[in-house]
Amino acid sequence: MASCKEQEKVMFLNLKQEEEEEEIWIQGPIIIGAGPSGLAAAACLSQHGVPSLILEKSDCIASLWQTKTYDRLKLHLPKQFCQLPLLGFPDNFPKYPTKHQFISYMESYALHFSIKPKFNQAVQKAEFDSINGFWRVYTQDQQYISSWLIVATGENAEPVIPEIPGMEKFSGPVVHTSVYKSGSEFKNQRVLVVGCGNSGMEVSLDLCRYNAIPHMVVRNTVHVLPREMFGMSTFGIAMALLKWLPLRLVDKFLLLAAHFTLGNTDQLGLRRPKTGPIELKNVTGKTPVLDVGALSQIKSGKIKVMEGVKEITRNGVRFMDGQEKEFDSIILATGYKSNVPTWLKGCDFFTKDGMPRTPFPNGWKGENGLYTVGFTRRGLLGTASDAVKIAQGIAEQWRTIKGSTKSWNSHVILLGKIISK
Repeated sequence: MASCKEQEKVMFLNLKQEEEEEEIWIQGPIIIGAGPSGLAAAACLSQHGVPSLILEKSDCIASLWQTKTYDRLKLHLPKQFCQLPLLGFPDNFPKYPTKHQFISYMESYALHFSIKPKFNQAVQKAEFDSINGFWRVYTQDQQYISSWLIVATGENAEPVIPEIPGMEKFSGPVVHTSVYKSGSEFKNQRVLVVGCGNSGMEVSLDLCRYNAIPHMVVRNTVHVLPREMFGMSTFGIAMALLKWLPLRLVDKFLLLAAHFTLGNTDQLGLRRPKTGPIELKNVTGKTPVLDVGALSQIKSGKIKVMEGVKEITRNGVRFMDGQEKEFDSIILATGYKSNVPTWLKGCDFFTKDGMPRTPFPNGWKGENGLYTVGFTRRGLLGTASDAVKIAQGIAEQWRTIKGSTKSWNSHVILLGKIISK
């Protein structure tokens, strides 16, 4: 049991920490995350004359794009489907902008709307103060207070690292695609790529260019579609058809066209789900693979498709079908997940997986001034839609408060009393 002096010391240190923690009142919303979602929300709010503050844990905007993407990455969809509200891509950008072009677009976007996030502010906890009616957001050294909280950390905040038996025994490097940059680091190696989504396919393709021998693990069914059909974007065709035809009929058309263009992918070990690609994306969030060249390498045998992994050994892998192979490296193309449950407390708006419980298109608004942007499972188009709705909703409240001088002054006095406590 601690002595009285030790208890007094702990109490003193706790009081000192509370005194040193600065409390800052933000007039407009607090936005968590300076990725495309956070920037879009801030830009739309500014168009309504509503100030905001973005808190970003890293030291740059769009940190996922800047620090956790591979060099050859390009947008999978044409640029018109990936632009943020109020400012499109430059006309001289190609149809499918590169990673670096997209980052430059984000930087120009922030500059254009005078968005200045507060960097190196990792949110440790955010919770609603139900007694006083405000959100309190705690970072490592400060506390922020606002009437509105916008969660913009998105669906892809943290890498998913699967638990594979024996992974700790492997003698070579095991890396997630979040740290993979180029196949040049794996030249002439036998590489196991775990995952067959867009990242798994593109990493495998990139490895081929450096004379590596990729073995791609296909654990589940997957839809592979050509990036373009008949000289047009497959996604663009689908969006146009959905305006006139039922979703399942559009899915049937896409699968028929894909079979005509790509052949029977089942024969390559890439079994298709029974649910169509668009319906599956809407229901589960699982994105179809848009082929940019990996399929031809699979057909030629340069990319080898493998069944699920049973166990990782010191020098290789045992597969579910009984095969054993040696590998020099393992790359986990296992995707990302939301991290909201780790810091948003006392709120049941999000599931344990960090996604809004309310399905699209109404998942952008919670209770008590809580909003979310970038959780639609519909890419940057969904982000843009969320940002516009959020800004309109908050702007109406903002005008109501600002419209009454007495109400506004009371609002400020109340906040001042809360912060001074």
